[in-house]
Amino acid sequence: MLIVDAQIHLWANHLPTNAAHRQVPNYSAEECLMEMDAAGVNAALIHPPGWDPNSLVLAESAAVRYPDRFAILGNFPPDKPESRDLVAGWKSRPGMLGLRWAFTQPHQANWMTDGTMDWVWPACEKAGIPIALMASNFLPQLAQIAERHPGLKLIIDHLGRARGGRDDAAFATINEVCALAKFPNVALKATGAAGESTQPYPFTNIHKYLKQLYDAFGPQRCFWGTDITRMPVSWRQCVTLFTEELPWLKGRDLELVMGRAVCDWLGWNLT
Repeated sequence: MLIVDAQIHLWANHLPTNAAHRQVPNYSAEECLMEMDAAGVNAALIHPPGWDPNSLVLAESAAVRYPDRFAILGNFPPDKPESRDLVAGWKSRPGMLGLRWAFTQPHQANWMTDGTMDWVWPACEKAGIPIALMASNFLPQLAQIAERHPGLKLIIDHLGRARGGRDDAAFATINEVCALAKFPNVALKATGAAGESTQPYPFTNIHKYLKQLYDAFGPQRCFWGTDITRMPVSWRQCVTLFTEELPWLKGRDLELVMGRAVCDWLGWNLT
């Protein structure tokens, strides 16, 4: 079974500003590959983190060296006029399959509501560039974008979890997230599940939420992944949480969730 992690970070010479991530100055492609190999993970999507200003260059270098192991959802500052010139050639960059914004920095907090991002949606729809968003604080806006731009592929990060919550509190917005499944151009990253529970593996208290989200989006629009550097368990246990602990997820549907679906959605031609 092809196993593709829908979200990881690589960085160099910087400590993560998010204390939930491993507090190490470097996490290289080679270190990541060693962990992936140990866990049976075939490939992963790099999301260049904001705490390393050179992380996009680092990601592109990893994708050049290991094209069958890494691809990228990158980003650019949408508030800079010169960024508009990047869209047309974005997917010609090494390993680049799309874009992703997390809105974690103070100056980004209002980008979804103050008009900063408004030009991005039609431009990326025209260019065929998928966009992932950490959108739990902007679910109504995401619904409007999905409706206005039906040709734009959108991905909700991290199960749409409510930021800062754990256990039931992490899924406080689950009904709003599930409602977005009515838009066929919206998919869900089932990333970071292990980090949403305070219980030990296999985190049975959140299984009902995983099932509810899966039932809403279906196997072709649910993408397993980890955000491994902030997970409380091993990469292997993040895999087996889905492959062994969810009895309703099996067969072809399991294959889709664990990697085939995200490759299909983004156009990553892995064999």
